[in-house]
Amino acid sequence: MKGIWQKLERWLTKNREGRRNFAIMLLVAFAMGLFFAFLVARVAQRQEEAKYNYFPITRIDDNTEDPALWGQNFPYQYALYLKTADMVRTRYGGSEVLRRLPSASDPRLTVAQSKLEEDPRYKILWAGYSFAIDAREERGHAYMLTDQLYTQRQKAGQRGNCANCHASVYVVYKILGQGDIMAGFHKLNALPYSEAKTYLKHPVACIDCHNPTDMSLRITRPAFMLGIAAYMAKRGIKNYNVNQDASRREMRTYVCAQCHVEYYFKGTEKTLTYPWDEGLKAEEILLYYDKVNHRDWLHAETGAAVLKAQHPEFEVYQQGIHARAGVTCVDCHMPFEKVGNIKITNHHVRSPYLNVRASCGHCHPLTEEELKSRIETIQDRHNEMRQVAFEALINFIQDFKGKMKNLTPHQIEKAQTWQRKAQFFFDFIEAENSMGFHAPQESMRILMLSLEATRQGQLAIHTKP
Repeated sequence: MKGIWQKLERWLTKNREGRRNFAIMLLVAFAMGLFFAFLVARVAQRQEEAKYNYFPITRIDDNTEDPALWGQNFPYQYALYLKTADMVRTRYGGSEVLRRLPSASDPRLTVAQSKLEEDPRYKILWAGYSFAIDAREERGHAYMLTDQLYTQRQKAGQRGNCANCHASVYVVYKILGQGDIMAGFHKLNALPYSEAKTYLKHPVACIDCHNPTDMSLRITRPAFMLGIAAYMAKRGIKNYNVNQDASRREMRTYVCAQCHVEYYFKGTEKTLTYPWDEGLKAEEILLYYDKVNHRDWLHAETGAAVLKAQHPEFEVYQQGIHARAGVTCVDCHMPFEKVGNIKITNHHVRSPYLNVRASCGHCHPLTEEELKSRIETIQDRHNEMRQVAFEALINFIQDFKGKMKNLTPHQIEKAQTWQRKAQFFFDFIEAENSMGFHAPQESMRILMLSLEATRQGQLAIHTKP
C-alpha cells in the first residue's frame, strides 16, 4: 500500500494536469457524499413526519360533535369541509344560487332552484305526496340540515327519522339512548320532527364517520348496520358486523352509504329501514316492498299504491364497473391530495366532474377535456333515455286518469299495479344523483323496465275486458 501511494505522489509531482484532475475528483466525491448524506437525512425526516398525520391542539372524544373543534387538529380537512357550501351548477346536477328574502319561518338567504318549476311533470308524478309541494335541486353537505329544516314538506308532518341523513346524529343517538345508539335511533325515529330538530346542531360532521381515538372510519348509523347485515345474510354471511368485518376499502364506500341509499319508514313506529333483504337491485327492492305490502302514498290522480324512491347512489353504484374494480366513493368524490408533506383526503365532497384531474386522472391518464367528454357522453345518452321513459310514464298516468270511469275494477287494479312498477323504476333512477354515470348499463336497464311497465299499463287500460 505504501508503494502505491509513493508512485501516486511521484506521478502527481511530475504531472501538473494530473494534480488538477485529482483535486477535481476529490471535490466531486466530497460533493456527492454531502448530497447523499442530505438525501438520507431528508428521507429519514419525511419518514418521521409520516408517523404524525396530525398534531393535536385540542382534545376531542366520542362526544365532540362540533366539527370546528376537530378542525383545530385537522385544519386542512376542515377548510375543505367548509367548501361544501359552494353552489356550482354542472350540466345535469348541482345548484345555482337563488337569493331570497329571509322570513321568520325561513331565514335562508339562498336556496337551490325548484325541480317543480323546472319540470312540471314532477307534480303529476308525485301527485298527492309531499314532494309535489316542494322539491329542489341538491346542494352540498353544508346545507343538508338547513334545507330540511325549512323545506315546505315539513307541512306534511315529517318525523325524526329524516334526520338520519340530514344531520350529525351519532351523539344525539347516544343522548337519547343513554349511551346505546340503537335505543337512541329508535327514540329519534318516533319523535315528530318539530321535537327532533331541537337535538340537531350540525350537518353531517367528522364524528359521524371517524373514530376520534385513531381517525379510523366507522359506521354510526344503525339503519345501515341492520341493512347491510340483512344484505349479507342474503348472500350467506350470517351475523355480519360491519364495524368488525368490513375492510378499510369497503369502509371507504360504506361511510357514504350510510345516507346515499334507498329507504322507507317501517311499521307504526316509522323505523328507518334499508330494504335490502332481497338484494340491492331495483327489482329486488320492489320485490321486498311488495312482500311487506308497503306504499308511500296513494297517487292522487289514479289511486295507485305508489313508492317514492330516495337517493339510491350506493345500490346503483354497486352494479357498475367502478364498484367491480374496487373503486370506492371516496376515491372519486374525495380524492387524495398533497398538502406540504402530508397526503390528505379532500373533504370538499363534490362531483368528480368538477375535479376530473384528481378524481379520474389517477386511473385514466387522459386530458381533462377527454375525461369530461366521456362523462358528458354517458350522461347525455342517459338523459335522452330518461326523457323518453318520463314522457311515456306521464302520458300513461294522464291517460289512466281520463279513462278510469270507463274501466272495470279489474282493469283499474291491473293498471295501478303497472303504474306502481313503472313509477318506482323510473324514480329509482331519477332520484339517483349520478345521471347514469355510476352504472350506465344498469341505469339504462332499469329505465327500460320502467318503459315496459308503462307499456303494459297502457295495454291494461286500452284492452277490452
